[in-house]
Amino acid sequence: MIIWLNGAFGVGKTQTAFELHSRIPGSFVFDPEQIGFALRKVVPPEMDRDFQDHDVWRKFTCQGLQYVAENFPGIIIVPMTVVNPFYFDQTVGLLRSEGLQVHHFTLVALPTTILRRLRRRGDGSGSWNARQLDRCLESLSEEKFAIQLNTEGKSIETVAEEIAHYVGLTLKPPIWHPILRPLKRMIVQVRHIRF
Repeated sequence: MIIWLNGAFGVGKTQTAFELHSRIPGSFVFDPEQIGFALRKVVPPEMDRDFQDHDVWRKFTCQGLQYVAENFPGIIIVPMTVVNPFYFDQTVGLLRSEGLQVHHFTLVALPTTILRRLRRRGDGSGSWNARQLDRCLESLSEEKFAIQLNTEGKSIETVAEEIAHYVGLTLKPPIWHPILRPLKRMIVQVRHIRF
């Protein structure tokens, strides 16, 4: 089973993915962004663009997920923004057509909330991630990107529990004491700083 977490940059995909991972024994977080970063290092500067625009990124993402799904018995969690409907068909759609069970969720929140979350992680209102907000929200509101899961005013734990409910999983209790959960969020955030 694959759980794909989509949504605008800053909505909480990575935090939710690692919350699920910590509460689903034997799960694995597959990050297609790493494929994109590797691709940027191996193509000439003249080919530098959004890595999702490279057909090979979409192929590697699907082939990588298929390979892991065929050889790994656990739940695979994928935190990845995909807003282009054609690219969605070439990733989530293709995986489904190949017979893989892919549960897709688009995490949503108000623009002001997402901008606040972006600022908390160091992305200002002029950052690339913030400038993509309107485009992301408009595209991800389409029916193709269902299930839209509202995260407004909800804790990461609650969002993870709602996702688990949708896919029929029972999560372990949170392993971090409520007082220490902000520390856990900070650790996940620091581990995913992009340079």
